[in-house]
Amino acid sequence: MKIGFIGLGIMGKPMSKNLLKAGYSLVVRDNNRDNEAELVSAGATVAGSAKEVAEQSDLIITMLPNSPQVKEVLLGEDSVILGAKPGTIVIDMSSIAPLASREIHEQLAKKNIALLDAPVSGGEPKAIEGTLSVMVGGDKAVFDKCFDIMKAMAGSVVHTGEIGAGNVTKLANQVIVALNIAAMSEALTLATKAGVNPELVYQAIRGGLAGSTVLDAKAPMVMDRNFKPGFRIDLHIKDLANALDTSHGVGAQLPLTAAVMEMMQALKADGLGTADHSALACYYEKLAKVEISK
Repeated sequence: MKIGFIGLGIMGKPMSKNLLKAGYSLVVRDNNRDNEAELVSAGATVAGSAKEVAEQSDLIITMLPNSPQVKEVLLGEDSVILGAKPGTIVIDMSSIAPLASREIHEQLAKKNIALLDAPVSGGEPKAIEGTLSVMVGGDKAVFDKCFDIMKAMAGSVVHTGEIGAGNVTKLANQVIVALNIAAMSEALTLATKAGVNPELVYQAIRGGLAGSTVLDAKAPMVMDRNFKPGFRIDLHIKDLANALDTSHGVGAQLPLTAAVMEMMQALKADGLGTADHSALACYYEKLAKVEISK
């Protein structure tokens, strides 16, 4: 099976490399020529457009920033829909609005092209390790057919329902992650301001009920002052905007999500939009006039 992979950014590049390591044949496309060259050196071939990727592929994976980019690549000029053969499968692993996934699905279905919405969680480290969590919406038979391909990039691949369900699940994930980082930042700011070593606080609480994957991943980054992005604040703002838009559409109230969104917007205004979302701690540090460090 020839797989097309479109979008070789922070996440897409290591994900595509893991497919190559698993023995799949890959044709890739990205706006960054250096990223394309790196994949060629790993064994992939390059196509000049999304349409050309589709013409050469039985299955196409997209990993792009947001709904407009996914729509352009799949439905726009020189797009996948213009080059894909009937029976082609598209796995969109981007994190986009559930409604956009459903709209794209309807257009692709007219050409007998199947779509799975399959956003991921785990950030760059787990993308490199091949241990991402993948949450998938779409036809169960198509999911079963593609399971091994997704598993080559992931530690967990779960079918969560019909088309759009994958992105609803991802929004729920992003709400929990954002609120966890905010709670961690708030707690470690309290400890620092009270004169207690935040590293010792972290070590004391990580094995109890307050312990979490988020705490273990992000607290050390904050205390090391390492805000190199595994997942940028700008991208988390995009996800929370999608979560809030979806919540308004279905009549769910997300007051804590709205509060964290405002914190992230303030950090973006301070020039930290490209920092890792662990930099949410900087919002609290600015208010308390302290720095969380070992």
